[in-house]
Amino acid sequence: MLCGKLGCPIIAKAQSLVKYQNLIESESIQGSTPPGVFVGRAGYPKVSIGPMVPPYFGDTEILDTPELWVGKSINEIIDYRFSLVRGKVRTSIFDTQTDNQFLETLQELAMGSRPTDSEALFTRKPSKTILLSDETQPFGPSAPLKSFKTSNIRVDRRIEKAFYDHDLKAADAAMQLYRDGVLVTRIQRCFSVGMFGLEARRRLVPTRWSITAVDSNISLQLIDEIKQYQTISEYRVYTFRNLDNIYVAILMPEKWSFEWIEAWFPGTTWNVDGKAAEMMGDYEGYGGRTTYASVGGCYYSTRLAVAEKLSMERRQASTLVLREIHPGYILPVGVWNVRESIRSSLRTTPNLFDSFGAALRFAMSKLTIPLRNWVANSTILRNIFFQKKICDFFTEAGKPRS
Repeated sequence: MLCGKLGCPIIAKAQSLVKYQNLIESESIQGSTPPGVFVGRAGYPKVSIGPMVPPYFGDTEILDTPELWVGKSINEIIDYRFSLVRGKVRTSIFDTQTDNQFLETLQELAMGSRPTDSEALFTRKPSKTILLSDETQPFGPSAPLKSFKTSNIRVDRRIEKAFYDHDLKAADAAMQLYRDGVLVTRIQRCFSVGMFGLEARRRLVPTRWSITAVDSNISLQLIDEIKQYQTISEYRVYTFRNLDNIYVAILMPEKWSFEWIEAWFPGTTWNVDGKAAEMMGDYEGYGGRTTYASVGGCYYSTRLAVAEKLSMERRQASTLVLREIHPGYILPVGVWNVRESIRSSLRTTPNLFDSFGAALRFAMSKLTIPLRNWVANSTILRNIFFQKKICDFFTEAGKPRS
């Protein structure tokens, strides 16, 4: 407990290691891949790619499907990820344009609709470490790959169709698959191994980048659509708790705008030794944004969840989403946590209000940080409190105020 955290990330990782260390003590792994593939970013444009295989057979889909992880504990998520062993082969991102049989095998695997029996032979025993990132889900042991075999891959015909359409742009392929009900994380997986886009422009994309690329592109297309709809007619507040994170989303009957603010409490990953919560956020107005969000991928994963909700209702709104990250969140598990938590929140029945003031008071009752701190970090809140609208200068009769 010297680190000050409520739980120890080192012990959590060590406990997972103990569970699986006897199963990954050789240069050979046999098991059912979820299916899972990985594209690294170190050394770009030369990157490491490979499959992820657990040392056992069966229904392993949950090991690489974050959509199924809401409500799971951090220890359970670490167990899922540590049981997957990554094989690594050094490859150029441009090998999508060559006759690379290993890459073709990975692409076929990425199209899989269910776990696939496989065998991986490594050049050495896999390292017993787990890699953490605030962008991607954790990754477990890894080793250079000597050979890889699969059997009876059952492909998803929706993905296969997009893969063989060499005239379909990558953004359009992602949106088409999303409309067809393919899980976002599976679209991201295929995007990363260069399966979408015009034939001459296909490239490998590091997993970390592919996640944000897909979240961003799909949400942008949804936003273009919802701007054609009427606004919602009331103020809504949605709340949700997951992995010692508190989420509050306020939807307002205004034209589209979006803001995401997160507060990392002392003892959390990005505020280990702080004395107070560190806050950061980003905003976009009706016209969108032209720069990458400073808070990273969670901005785009949240924007996707919000745009998805409004698209289903055929409405638009101005949305402020607030997140408090408390010390029980002992290590980062990836932006999927934010996307799926906001999705879960927006599926609940919201609290409805006739005024913004009432909605805000209720929202603040669910958070621990004072309103003044949120206002200091929020463009939407500052605009509401300090920026007058044209209509404020007119009376109900339509005459200017004296």
